[in-house]
Amino acid sequence: MSDTIENTVINDWEQLIAGTTATCIQHNRELVSKHSQALATHFYEHMLTTDDASVFLSHNQVKTRLHGSLQQWLITLFDIGEHYDLEATIALQVQVGEIHARIKIPMHIVLRGTRYLKQFFARLLQQEKLSPQLQNACLQHFSDTLDIAIEMMGYAYASTYDRNTRSDEVYRLFSITQNLSTEREKQKGALLSWENRLMFVYTVGEQEGQLPLLAASDFGLWFIHKGSHAFEDYPETQMIGERIKIIDEQLLPMMQQHQDATGLQGLHRIREETKRIKFLLNDIFTKSSELEGGRDVLTKLLNRKFLPSVLNREIAHARNSRSQFALLSMDIDYFKEVNDTHGHEAGDFILQQLSSFLLNNSRSGDFVFRLGGEEFMIVLVDVNDDNAQLVAENMRNKVAMEQFSLPGGQPIHITVSAGLALFNGHPDYQYLLRRVDKALYDAKRLGRNRVEVSLSQN
Repeated sequence: MSDTIENTVINDWEQLIAGTTATCIQHNRELVSKHSQALATHFYEHMLTTDDASVFLSHNQVKTRLHGSLQQWLITLFDIGEHYDLEATIALQVQVGEIHARIKIPMHIVLRGTRYLKQFFARLLQQEKLSPQLQNACLQHFSDTLDIAIEMMGYAYASTYDRNTRSDEVYRLFSITQNLSTEREKQKGALLSWENRLMFVYTVGEQEGQLPLLAASDFGLWFIHKGSHAFEDYPETQMIGERIKIIDEQLLPMMQQHQDATGLQGLHRIREETKRIKFLLNDIFTKSSELEGGRDVLTKLLNRKFLPSVLNREIAHARNSRSQFALLSMDIDYFKEVNDTHGHEAGDFILQQLSSFLLNNSRSGDFVFRLGGEEFMIVLVDVNDDNAQLVAENMRNKVAMEQFSLPGGQPIHITVSAGLALFNGHPDYQYLLRRVDKALYDAKRLGRNRVEVSLSQN
């Protein structure tokens, strides 16, 4: 979220507080603190009656934790006093918005819940026998505070959701075009086909009054609907888009209107522009682009960039199919000693061999990641408690029995510590990651070369 947005919200929030009487602030603080449990209960009783909310709030652990979290959120929001930390309060709204985006709770559900809270708080105020003026002021302050908090959540939600959506789309493209060099040649070929088609139509006169637009060609459609999205952070992408517009809006009309030297000049310039596009396209594919960034440079495994996309997809699949999946996190034991004794080149060589080993010993439907350093993770799809543990133990045992080699050919044996966590219905993948991290930590703490399991309990 940008500093400008945050500063604007801080300024608005400060004005809201300054424009509210101390009596009203104190009364709302005490009323919210006294009735926080009832407010949270009212919120979730209404929320769970709708199908679109029950999908996200069906897990018992979620309901239990969220009920307490909502109470604390309300208390923190209205605990306005001498030591009120507005920046921390705003940071909390950002965090909540990011969590909602991560588990894809629609904002309309949050807004609906806010509406119920306002209605319930109005009834609480009526029971306090306040003067109409004070009652209206307190209700206005309560409503305005909720609105500005939800506004901040919305900013965080939108930016996080957009970022996750881009990552999901890039992952989809990545999964389709796993060989980037092939995709690059395919698009260069599509661009060449359009250029050849243009030259043929122009010289033979087959166009029926219209020359083929680059934006409507196979390359143009790929670039507009896929490439520009996947590579949007790179300046070369914008330059390609500009070249396409120049060709379609300036040079093709020049050729269309003139069948003489001016038209040929337009054709010559188009050929120069397409050469430029090919150069830019090649540059994009060879740089650390969004698609290339999905693979670890050393091992060519998936890196953590696409882990959220994969986990969200597997959570959705598990819900729809009533199946399970698991995370198997592994760390090479005493890997620092390998680097210190044999050098980092040897360490990299070991990492590459282990990566190939994990891929060759995983099912084609599983996802193998290198998270960084000597840590790897496998997403085991369509498993249950028993066979997931069997897979984990077999993998650990196979690594221990495998003979790896140093760059000079000398044999070396390595072992791995592993943590295993089964998906248990919680909609936030971060919860599952915390569980598998804890299991891996326990495996290393308890002696290494072992598997520790976090089963599907709440």
